[in-house]
Amino acid sequence: MPCSFSKQEQVLHQFKGLTNQISPKFERCTGISASRYELLSQLYKVDEINQSTLQKLVNIDSAAVTRHLKQLEASGMVTKRRNPEDNRVIFVSLTDEGRERIVEYRKENTGFVKQMLHDFTSEEVDALSDMLRRMQDNIVDY
Repeated sequence: MPCSFSKQEQVLHQFKGLTNQISPKFERCTGISASRYELLSQLYKVDEINQSTLQKLVNIDSAAVTRHLKQLEASGMVTKRRNPEDNRVIFVSLTDEGRERIVEYRKENTGFVKQMLHDFTSEEVDALSDMLRRMQDNIVDY
């Protein structure tokens, strides 16, 4: 007996498939993973931020944030320092090289997004954005 899915289930399946396609293509296009891009983008907006606040902003588990930051620090893109008043708190900031690189990544990201939304009208992009926001709102407390 064939299994049939509701239109809503098909939408979820399409999202999963799209996500699986986007991640590797984004990384090939920009040269950086989406998670690291998000971390660097958040750091670009501030002079310095504590690591736990950064983790909450990007909504990535703390162990993954720690791993990403360690690798970004090793590549010279971020610096970390401990709060002298509370050794448990770690502050993170972009280096000059990190700032330069995120500008380049953002250019690549813009091209990637333009290609992904090629031949969508401005109205369609607005409608899609609104629908995705509503979906996020619907699952926040689920």
